[in-house]
Amino acid sequence: MNTTKSNRLVMNVIDGDQTGNLPIWMMRQAGRYLPEYKATRKEAGSFLDLCYNPDLAVKVTLQPIDRFGFDAAILFSDILVIPDALGVNVRFEEGRGPILETVDQTTIPNLNGDNVLTHLAPVLETVGRLREELPSETTLLGFCGAPWTVATYMIAGHGTPDQGPARQFSLNHPDSFQILIDKLVEASSNYLIAQLKAGADAVQIFDSWASVLDEQQFERWCVEPVRKIVENVRMEIPNAKIIGFPKGVGAFYKGYAKKTGVNMLGLDWTIPMSFAQELQSEVPVQGNLDPNRLIAGGRALDEGIDAILENLSAGPLVFNLGHGITPLTPIPHVQQMVDRVRAFRR
Repeated sequence: MNTTKSNRLVMNVIDGDQTGNLPIWMMRQAGRYLPEYKATRKEAGSFLDLCYNPDLAVKVTLQPIDRFGFDAAILFSDILVIPDALGVNVRFEEGRGPILETVDQTTIPNLNGDNVLTHLAPVLETVGRLREELPSETTLLGFCGAPWTVATYMIAGHGTPDQGPARQFSLNHPDSFQILIDKLVEASSNYLIAQLKAGADAVQIFDSWASVLDEQQFERWCVEPVRKIVENVRMEIPNAKIIGFPKGVGAFYKGYAKKTGVNMLGLDWTIPMSFAQELQSEVPVQGNLDPNRLIAGGRALDEGIDAILENLSAGPLVFNLGHGITPLTPIPHVQQMVDRVRAFRR
């Protein structure tokens, strides 16, 4: 473990620090709850155009840092740039979200990962420019979607409540699904390596749909692919710092960090505090405020914040939400959260 303290609080926590001020940032912090984001999004045209425009992507990534002074900035992009880079047609429709050209047994082998980094060069340019423009104390986080989660969109062509199409496909055609996962592992590994080389301090792997699988499927399609990504990244960058976030997996959180090799574990808001403490005794944790408490504000918000501070602040903790902030969140409530966390002393 690296014992040299930096002035980047998030990085210190990833290294196990539990003595300094608590760092805070929010998943989806550059997004639709901010009026300045909405204006930039309109200027960009399409959502993917915004992701691939370094000038505008840098601008929206910095907006929540300028407004709230968060301790980390996370690259503005999307997990579905990987299938887009593999040659799958991806678009985002207002009110519907992502729409993808579906893949199947016949088309999966034809997915081409040779040009992934060339396709994503504008995103990597954004990373490099962000590291130059961010305050020195602000951690820059890159990210990708976990192979299982990205694959669910590629099979269904969109998001579904239980990701049934991907679950059924993986059971009916496990060999074909394995090929898809392997292609996503390779592309995602190369993408994260490139982000770290471009200037990201750490990266996060989002497995937003990990909760829908049984134990055997979870081990095969969630744990093992993330383990391979971590291994691939560390072969190129041995000291790479990686955060894992398998949202909603309950008891499957136990052992996830050890099996995959991630440095920190993102927790969702459904995790009991006693279980969160148990996990924190093994690995630094991040989270886990219910985003709906942030919408509610007032006493409900304060009580949620205080529960996390009282139960997890004695160990290595990055304060965050248990999932992304929603567009309905009032800006004053975000400021209420930031002020309360900033005022806390261990």
